[in-house]
Amino acid sequence: MQLVVGRIGRAHGIKGEVTVEVRTDEPELRLGPGAVLATDPAGVGPLTIETGRVHSGRLLLRFAGVGDRTAAEALRNTLLIAEVDPEETPEDPEEFYDHQLMDLDVVTVDGTAVGRITEISHLPSQDLFIVERPDGSEVMIPFVSEIVTKIDLDGQVAVIDPPRGLIDADEAEVASSRDAQQGEAQQGEGDKSAEGDA
Repeated sequence: MQLVVGRIGRAHGIKGEVTVEVRTDEPELRLGPGAVLATDPAGVGPLTIETGRVHSGRLLLRFAGVGDRTAAEALRNTLLIAEVDPEETPEDPEEFYDHQLMDLDVVTVDGTAVGRITEISHLPSQDLFIVERPDGSEVMIPFVSEIVTKIDLDGQVAVIDPPRGLIDADEAEVASSRDAQQGEAQQGEGDKSAEGDA
C-alpha cells in the first residue's frame, strides 16, 4: 500500500537540500537516510534520501543525484510516497496510520451518523479528519482525544463528541443568537431593576 509521507517545498541553500512538509507521524522511519520513495508526479522518482536534518523546526532532506539548488528547486511540490505493508501497525496503540483511518464511518457518541473520513490533513499543531457528509459537504474534525473518543478499526467507525457548532454551522448560529437574546433579556431585566431602585 502506498502512503503520501511528505511534500517537497523550496530549495534550501546551494547544495541540493529541500524543505519537506511532513505528512507522517513517523518521519524518522519513513523519511530517514536510505529510504527510497516513489513520487507524484511519477516521472520525478524514485528518490533515495541521502541525508536528513532538522533546521529551525523544518525537515531538510537531500536526495541522491540532486546536487545543486537548481535540481532541488525542480522537485518543488513533488509528493513523496512510501510503500507500507497494509498489515503493519504503529507500536503505540493510540496511534494509527492514515490508511487505517481512511473510509471509517464517523458517528457521534449518541449514534448520529456524521459521514465518512476521506482525507487526513497533517497540520503543525494537530491532525484533522476531512469528513464527507451524506449531502456531499465536508466538515473538518480535529483528531484530538477530547473530540475523537474512540477509533474502532474492527467496526470501521470513529466515534466523536463534537463541541457545539463543530458539525453544523447552523447550530452554532442558532446558539449564538440564542445567547445574544438571553444577554439582551438579562440586560433588560437589569435596566428594569435599576429603574425600580431609582
